[in-house]
Amino acid sequence: MEKERDVALFEKKQVRRVWYKDEWWFSVVDVVEVLIQNSRARKYWNDLKRKIILVEGNMELSEKIGQLKMKSVDGKEYLTDCASTATVLRIIQSIPSPKAEPFKQWLARIGKDRIDEINDPELALERMRSIYKKKGYSKEWIEKRSRGIAVRQELTDEWQNRGLKNSKEYAILTNEIMQGAFAMKVKDYKKHKGLEKENLRDHMNDLELILTMLAEATTTKLHRERKSVGFSPLKEDAGDGGRIAGKTRKEIEKVSGSKVISSKNYLPKNKNLDITR
Repeated sequence: MEKERDVALFEKKQVRRVWYKDEWWFSVVDVVEVLIQNSRARKYWNDLKRKIILVEGNMELSEKIGQLKMKSVDGKEYLTDCASTATVLRIIQSIPSPKAEPFKQWLARIGKDRIDEINDPELALERMRSIYKKKGYSKEWIEKRSRGIAVRQELTDEWQNRGLKNSKEYAILTNEIMQGAFAMKVKDYKKHKGLEKENLRDHMNDLELILTMLAEATTTKLHRERKSVGFSPLKEDAGDGGRIAGKTRKEIEKVSGSKVISSKNYLPKNKNLDITR
């Protein structure tokens, strides 16, 4: 079951979504919260679901609501009630809200955009660049970030093909790379920059991004050259790839006389929105 996680916005409210079974599935609680506009969305949805199933006798709708893992506000992933666009539209019909019609149009546009991006991946890249530009990033930074995303994707594809099984293993190898390159794990690096839920790479400066790319590209090369398979060999490669980038960082710092790692954020944190991994 191939899944792609993402977050979409409707009038500045986040709606979590997952690409599942060749279509978007949305967090039902997030959809309900947008429509009722209060903090009791989870209770409202539980009551509504009970009403739809018991009062209306619509067991078919219940069967179309799936439990998929989504990231919560605490940064952890939990099984969450999700539904396809068609099922969400059915749920919307049971919620009296002036937001219903605009939300229906929004869902239709989201679906069309995703299909277009599958047919032409360049559209997805352009969408990402447009979002970063609106947030205030420079063209030069956006190009580095875009390249970094491609390098990261190439690495994670290698991990998947070479036997990594779950997100925990991906996180461990990522920490190996970051520890070697910057002498800090991801959590410590984020703390150094004063970040919490924000995407660390969205707040890196040019050199930090470039060294991250160097570390991950080197790790990918080592996997291929060594024909590594399985967690332990891949972890060893990740450590080596990180340390190679770390040596470059130390040489830059020695010659320039200043630290590469910065506690500053590229943009103010309140402008941050995680749109990529």
